[in-house]
Amino acid sequence: MASENISFEAAVSELEIIIKKLEEGKLPLEDAVKSFERGTELKKICEEKLKDAELKIEMLTEKSV
Repeated sequence: MASENISFEAAVSELEIIIKKLEEGKLPLEDAVKSFERGTELKKICEEKLKDAELKIEMLTEKSV
C-alpha cells in the first residue's frame, strides 16, 4: 500500500525501527518476513514522496528562471 497517508518523516522513522529489529536477528521468521514486507512498503512510500518533492522543486525553479 504505497499510497498510505503517512508523512515522510514517520515512514523513515518506522523503517529505521524495522531495520534495527531485523539486524538484531531475534525476530521469529514469520515476524521477520512481515517486518520485511512492511519495510518494502515504507521504502516505496519514501521514494514516492521524495519523487513528488523533486518534481515540485523542479517546477518551482523553472517558474523562477
